[in-house]
Amino acid sequence: MKKILFSVLALAFAALMAYSGWRAWQAYGDYRAEAEMHGAVMEYKPRDGGTANQSVIDLQAKYPDVIGWLAVPGTNIDYPFVQSKDNDYYLRRDLNGDHAMAGTLFLDCRCARDFSSQNTIIYGHHMKNGSMFGTLKTFDDKAFFDENKRGTIYLPYETLSLDFFAYLVVKSTDVQIYSADFSEGYFEYVRQNARQYRDIGLTGRERIVTLSTCAYEFDGARMVLLAKIT
Repeated sequence: MKKILFSVLALAFAALMAYSGWRAWQAYGDYRAEAEMHGAVMEYKPRDGGTANQSVIDLQAKYPDVIGWLAVPGTNIDYPFVQSKDNDYYLRRDLNGDHAMAGTLFLDCRCARDFSSQNTIIYGHHMKNGSMFGTLKTFDDKAFFDENKRGTIYLPYETLSLDFFAYLVVKSTDVQIYSADFSEGYFEYVRQNARQYRDIGLTGRERIVTLSTCAYEFDGARMVLLAKIT
């Protein structure tokens, strides 16, 4: 009986090890595919200066769903982003439309592609190797938040400066945060619930960009970094 039990446990352990190895290999493949895609588009990374961002225009010619390019110094966030007719298509697809666990950064389908919405939301996966929006969590650290105040969005014919002012962890169903238009009390809600906050003299008439990714503190948790378009 003991010999049978030992055999069963040994088989179970072997199966567990095999599954763990398969998952590790799968994760490695996912990270490698993301890195290859990212490397392929880095030649299109915009450079500061000039009215037209020709590299974004060229990127749009190759990938029509591309809206622009997002860069956040101090992090690994340096990617083009897209917009589709819904918020599902690019969750698990790369720029070519091929299946990819890392997906692609994408603009909420409810938001105006010219960033004229009051609140423009960009989503990205929280990859454990720090790719995509995996380094957004670094803004939870006060020292990092205080030192890293700005980002940039490059559109075909306009460059937007982002002035970060708040970092929060919220529910995915939070209507205050995940709406294209502000509801009453939005700015006070942000100030009261932010883990990190910087007073930049908001008047309530600003256009805001919200960067969003998964958090794992509770079921349905999301971390968001808010910026004023300056």
